[in-house]
Amino acid sequence: MSRNDALRATRLRAGWRTIETAAIALTAHGQQLLDDRQFTVSARTWRRWEGDRPGWPAEETAIVLHDALGRWPEDLGFTTPPGWIRPDHHEEEGPAGRQAFVSVTAPALVAGPVQPQHVDPALIDYFQQQLEGHYRADMFLGPHDLIGTVSAQYQLIDKLVRCAKGETRQGLLQVGAAYAALVGWLYQDAGDMDGAAFWRGITQEIAMRSRDPHLIGYSLVNQAQVRTDLGDGHAVVDLCEAALDDVDRLVPKVRIMAMQQHAHGASLIGERGLVDLLIDQADRLLRRVDDDLPWGNACRRTPGYLEVQRATCYGRLGLGVEAGVLWTQVLSGVPETARRDRGVYMARQATAAAAAREPDQAVELARMVVPIASETRSARMRRELVILERAMWPWQDAPVGRDLAEILGPVTEGN
Repeated sequence: MSRNDALRATRLRAGWRTIETAAIALTAHGQQLLDDRQFTVSARTWRRWEGDRPGWPAEETAIVLHDALGRWPEDLGFTTPPGWIRPDHHEEEGPAGRQAFVSVTAPALVAGPVQPQHVDPALIDYFQQQLEGHYRADMFLGPHDLIGTVSAQYQLIDKLVRCAKGETRQGLLQVGAAYAALVGWLYQDAGDMDGAAFWRGITQEIAMRSRDPHLIGYSLVNQAQVRTDLGDGHAVVDLCEAALDDVDRLVPKVRIMAMQQHAHGASLIGERGLVDLLIDQADRLLRRVDDDLPWGNACRRTPGYLEVQRATCYGRLGLGVEAGVLWTQVLSGVPETARRDRGVYMARQATAAAAAREPDQAVELARMVVPIASETRSARMRRELVILERAMWPWQDAPVGRDLAEILGPVTEGN
């Protein structure tokens, strides 16, 4: 039995006589199973699944298929990707999962003690200077080429912390927290939320050990970023409110970070008024940012930083026209060299255009984003393109929808 016949036969046994019926039924099943009204499977996608090149569905879609049809994708004729471990095998095939887990956590879990050595205070400046370089490289390269380098440097810092004393040890703890936060961000941008959550936890641990209130606030915002990507608005609000509990002790930069992330939480729970209030409050603090801390400088480094946050929140709230206007303003100030950020912003602008009933503009923007997504391998950018694909659902069978499917194929296949 060929691949397309396997899924077709299973569909017919389920009583789904047409592809259109199957797409509607699986969409409804998935929305109920995942408690996600945004989950959709189009007739176009199902038609591709029954074709000669069915690709591979996203993991959540694989789970929905199994729940609805009682079979995993590899039993339905899909092309199994390297390393796929279906959910009901994760425990029994533990060594593979264990290997991946160790590769993420090993730099932070080195057993001690270590061989004593002299630690020169100048190393603090060295690591701080390297950190700024890593931030710039992240803008150009994306996450995958940097994770190993930054993780290894964190491991070295951790080793030095165990040998250092006094102010040198304190300074290394502070810079170590910043490195852990960057590793967490890189895993998050790469789409590995387990790795991101682990390293955000390490950030918070090191921040607490440093006793630095600014770093502790920063670490809470880092945790909130993960929760934002998980769609947990109430947790985002809780963490940001905790970061702002002792607001008078925090430098303006940390307060801005907590306020803008709080706005993301507000957008997730549908509070547009609170979004604007928090972004406006943060904007009034921008001119007061004058610290020399080497971490958390996106508000100084990113053009239109707060309007980026506002536009993202508006898009999440479904305010397509308002978000589109803001994205046009923001992108006019983002340099071409910041390819990853430009790609993410344009993908969000495309979704805003779809929400504003401008599908042709959405497709043209997607055409510019896809090469950047392929080059940087940013999971965040690919996720934005999947969101765009869902937003373009009303035009799925129109020429503009077919154009979009062809454009997005290289980066969203299997989602």
